[in-house]
Amino acid sequence: MTSQGDGRGWLPGVGAISYGGDYNPEQWPEETWPADIELMRQAGVNLVSIGVFSWALIEPRPGEYGFGWLDRLFELLHDAGIRISLGTPTASPPAWFFHQHPEARVVTRDGTVLGFGSRGMASPSSAAYREASTSIARELAKRYGTHPALAVWHVHNEYGAPVSDCYSSASIRAFRAWLRDRYGSLDALNQAWGTTFWGQRYGEWEHVSAPAVSASVVNPAQRLDFARFTSDALLQCFIAERDAIRAECSGVPITTNFMAGTCPSVDLWKWADEVDIVANDHYLVAADPRSHVGLALSADLTRSIARGRPWILMEHSTSGVNWQPRNLAKRSGELARNALAHLGRGADAVMFFQWKASRSGAEKFHSAMLPHAGTSSRVWSEVCSLGQGLGRLDEVLGSEVRAEVAVLWDWESFWAQDLEWRPSEDLSHRERVDAFYDRLWRDGLTVDFAHPESDLSAYKLVVAPASYLLTEVAASNLRSYVEGGGTLVVSYFSAIVDEYDAVHAGGYVAPLRDVLGLTVEEFLPLRSGETVRLSLDGISGDVWADDVALDGAEVIAAFEDGPGAGKPAITRNSLGAGSAFYVSTRLGVDELSVVLRRAYQDAGIEPGFGPADVEIIRRHGDSEYLIAINHSNRPVDLPVGGTDLLSGESGESLKLEAGGARVIRI
Repeated sequence: MTSQGDGRGWLPGVGAISYGGDYNPEQWPEETWPADIELMRQAGVNLVSIGVFSWALIEPRPGEYGFGWLDRLFELLHDAGIRISLGTPTASPPAWFFHQHPEARVVTRDGTVLGFGSRGMASPSSAAYREASTSIARELAKRYGTHPALAVWHVHNEYGAPVSDCYSSASIRAFRAWLRDRYGSLDALNQAWGTTFWGQRYGEWEHVSAPAVSASVVNPAQRLDFARFTSDALLQCFIAERDAIRAECSGVPITTNFMAGTCPSVDLWKWADEVDIVANDHYLVAADPRSHVGLALSADLTRSIARGRPWILMEHSTSGVNWQPRNLAKRSGELARNALAHLGRGADAVMFFQWKASRSGAEKFHSAMLPHAGTSSRVWSEVCSLGQGLGRLDEVLGSEVRAEVAVLWDWESFWAQDLEWRPSEDLSHRERVDAFYDRLWRDGLTVDFAHPESDLSAYKLVVAPASYLLTEVAASNLRSYVEGGGTLVVSYFSAIVDEYDAVHAGGYVAPLRDVLGLTVEEFLPLRSGETVRLSLDGISGDVWADDVALDGAEVIAAFEDGPGAGKPAITRNSLGAGSAFYVSTRLGVDELSVVLRRAYQDAGIEPGFGPADVEIIRRHGDSEYLIAINHSNRPVDLPVGGTDLLSGESGESLKLEAGGARVIRI
C-alpha cells in the first residue's frame, strides 16, 4: 500500500476523487455490459465494486470455479479506464454450502435456526464457513491480485448485518475458548461475572454457555462479554480472508465496509487497526427531518475511526432506499449535498449502492445511479452532474479535517448500558450522543469522536454524553486531560460501572469524583412526561435527575422542583488548569446551548460562523478548502473569499443558493 502523505495514489493508480458504486452485471444479459460501461464513462465513474454477492457464480459447486464472466468484466472495465474494488462474496454463501453444512447456520438467542435465502446468515464461528470463505478469497487473489485494474479489495459486506451474534454449538465452544484466553481460570471468570449472585458460580468450563434466552434477566457481565466475543469472532473472519488474500497479493489495500453509527455489534476502534483503508456505508434515516446531521455524525465517526486518514464512502443512496418503514425520495440537489458532506468530512471516494437498479430481488425498489426510469430521469442527471463536479476536486484529495472538540464513543459502554433492568427505560446512550452532537453541529463546530482511553490532548473540549461504563484507565485519562487544561462536559448516568458491569467501588461516578467535584448519592428517574425546572434561563429537563452531593464543585443551576428540588442540576469544577461540567438531567438540543456556551468560554472555543442549517467544514492541505452546504430553503452570503472549484466562480464573497453546495479554495 502506498503512502497516504499527500493522498495521491492512496489507492494504487488512483490520483483523483473516486466515484462510482456497486456494479452487479451478473443480474443482466452480458450483451448489455458495454452499454453500462459507456454510461459509466458519461457519468464520470472511475471506480466500481464488483463480485460482492457472486459466490454461487464464481464457485457453483465446491472447489469448482468459473471465472470466465469475471475475466471478461475485468477487461471491459480496464479498457474503459475504470478501476475495480473487488469483493469477496462471503456475505452470501451459496445454497450448496448450507446443504453440506447445515450446522453453519446462525442460531438466534431464542434458539431459532435461520434458513437460506437472505444474506449474512452463516455463523462466524463455523469452521466450515471459515474454510470456505478463505478458500474463495484465496482463489480470487490468485486470479486477479496482479491485474492492473484492481485498486482495492472489498472483503465481505457489512459485517454484523443483518445478524451478528450466534448461539450455535460452534459459537458456544468458541465463546468458552475466548473466555479462557481472557480470564485464564474459572476463578477469575466467576469473580468478573459476579456469579455468587443468584447462585450462578461455575465449577467446570463445559458448564459455561452462551447467554441464551432464560427465565429472567441473564447475567449482564456474561451478556457484555458475549458482545465482545461476537465482535471479535466477526473480526477474525475478516482477518482470515485478509490474510488469505495477502498471501497471494501484496501491495493492494484491503478493506471492508463498516456501518459507523448504525451497526452496534462491532467495536470499530479494534477493527480499524486491521484494515488498510477505512470504508463506510451510510443511509439517511428517512423519518428524521434533520437526517443531514446524522449523516455528519456518521462521517465524523468514520474519519475518527480512520485516525484522520482519508476514507472511502463505499455506499450511500442516490434517492430512497427500500428497507425503512417509509422510504422517502431525496429532494432535488440532496444527492450532491450528501456526497459533498461526506467529502467535506474526509471521504476521498464517493460510492453508491448501486450502479443499476435491480429488476428482481429484495432490493428492486432501492434507488441507483442508473434508475429504472433510465437516462431521462432527474436522478441520472444529478448523478452525471455530481460526477463532473467531483472531477474538478482532485486537489482536495488527501487534505485533512481538524477538530477542536471530541465526543467520547465507546461500543463496550453502549453494549453494557443497553442491557435490561436499568433505572429507566428512557435512558438511551444514542439519544444523548445525538443531542450533544446536534448542538455542536448547530454551533458550527467540527467534531472528532474518541475512545475514553485515547489521547485527548489535542482537543480543547471533550464531551462525554453517555459513558455509563468507564474504566479506571479511562477515568485517569480524563483526569489528566482536565488537569492539563482541558474542558470536560459529562452527562448523567456516566462513570457508573467498570469493565465487568460492576458498580464502581465507592459508588456512582466514583472514578470521576475528584474531576467533577461531586458524588451522586441516588438516581432520581422521572415519570413518563414529567419535567423539572432549572434555575437558569428558564430551561427545564426531563427523564432523569440525580441526587448530587457537592465536593468542591460550584452550582451553575439547581432543580426548582421535582424529586431533586433544591439539589444541584448543573455544576462546574476546577481541577488543575482545566474544568469539568456535570449535567444531571436530560436537556434538549436548545437547552444544551446554556451549558455548552459556558464550556466554550472555558475552552477558548469560538462557535463557527454561518446561518442556521448551513453546514460548513474545512479541509486543510497545501491550500485550505471550505465545503459549504445549504440545507435551508433560502440563499445565504458566505463571508469568505476564494474560488469555488465546482463552478470556477471567484470572489471576495460568494452566494450559496438554497439547497446548494460549494467547495471553495480559500
